[in-house]
This record gives sequence, C-alpha cells and structure tokens, in this order.
Amino acid sequence: MKKLNALFVALGMLTSAHALAQETLRYGLESQYPPFESRNAQGELEGFDIELGKAICQVGNFDCKWVESSFDALIPALQAKKFDAINSAMNITEARAKSIDFTKPIYRIPTMLIVKEGEKLLPTAESLKGKNIGVLQGSIQETYAKKHWEAQGVTVTSYQDQNQVYNDMVAGRLDGTLVMSAAGQSGFLEKPQGKGFAFAGKPVEDDTILGTGIGFGLRKGDDKLKQELDAAITKVQADGTVTKLAAKFFPGIDVSASK
Repeated sequence: MKKLNALFVALGMLTSAHALAQETLRYGLESQYPPFESRNAQGELEGFDIELGKAICQVGNFDCKWVESSFDALIPALQAKKFDAINSAMNITEARAKSIDFTKPIYRIPTMLIVKEGEKLLPTAESLKGKNIGVLQGSIQETYAKKHWEAQGVTVTSYQDQNQVYNDMVAGRLDGTLVMSAAGQSGFLEKPQGKGFAFAGKPVEDDTILGTGIGFGLRKGDDKLKQELDAAITKVQADGTVTKLAAKFFPGIDVSASK
C-alpha cells in the first residue's frame, strides 16, 4: 500500500510538473471573420484559425488563451502586450514586417472580388471605375484596393466588420467586396444572404501587398516564442493537420503556403 501511495504521489508530482511546464500563449484575434474565426450560437469561438491555434498549442505544449480586438487594432494591441501572438488570418507582408515579426507561413488564401451575378465586373480599376467596393479596415485587401483602384475612380469603403460589408452589398449600398476567397465563400456566398452574388474574375496578384502567406504575428525580438511556434507549425503541417482543417472549412481551396 505504501508503494502504491508513493506511486500516486510521484504521478501527481509529474502531472504538476507538466502543468507548470506549460507556457501560456495568448492569441489575439478579430472574431467576426468566418470561417477563420467567429462565435457560434452558444457564444463559443470556432473556425479554422481557432482549431489551428488549439492544434499548435497541443503539439507545442502551450496553454491557449484568446483575446479579442478589431482587426485594425491587432498590431497595436500586440505591441502593447495585450496578447502574445496574432492568430487572425493575417497575411505576412513587407509593410507589416516593419512593425512586427511573423512565424513561418502556415497557409495561403487567394484574394478575390465578389459582386452581383450578371454585373460583368472584373477585379480591375477599368472595370470598377465609378463603383463602390467594401473592404475590411486594416486588411491587405484594403491596401490593395486603395493602391490599385482608388486613384483611378473606384470608391473604396472600409469597415471594421466584414459582415457589415456583406449587409451593405445586399442592401445595394456597395457594388462588391474584395476579400479572401475562403472567407467570402463560406462567410457569404454559401449563406442565403449571398444568393445572387458570385466571385468575379481571377484572384488579384501583388506579392508586396498581399504577402507570402498567413502566419502568426509576433512582437519584434520575441525570438524564443518564434522558434517554439515555428517548430509546432512545422509539425502540424507535416502531420496533415493544416490540410485536414482546410478541407473541413474551405473545401476545394489549395492553402499550401509554398506556391
């Protein structure tokens, strides 16, 4: 009995040591961007980035926490140490890399235009001249639209919530939206609200603005966390977790980070 008790004590100590070894990782996110991150009817966070974040915490031995912010405030909030890593479908771009560091790219999603079916619009300044296009404030889609379209007669209207963009499209206040294809597909086109709308043309291209893929944003100089997260990301890429989650949340879209 004494030996058994001693075994239980030893197991308890090991469990406690394991718990103490877990480092808390606070993810920052904007929770109104399905299928990447949103809240369900029960108020619980769900989506591709949520499950991806949990998988990375599991293989990296992190204790996950979640902190919400508007998308355009994520970088300032990270720098203010309100959380440790941005996990919110944020593309790695040269402009953002001036302010923060990033992990290695985890996945990549093309950017496309959504308009009313039959409008015969294309994602070019010439085609969209005189039109009003909605974008998410602080997003690379906003940067792209303002650089390539706005100066050539296209009105670019920014919103803090992508869902409000969709609402204004349905109400006729907008002619379209430039958005990550997976978000537009499952967040709008596959829903009753998106009936009568469709993708227009091919994905837009500009690696300088649109980036090299999506990763976690980190504070400058946070090298230890970057190394730990990069190692965990490599594992979930290699074991098929990223591919499985992509098939679940946006089937048919190639999300591989290397293009």
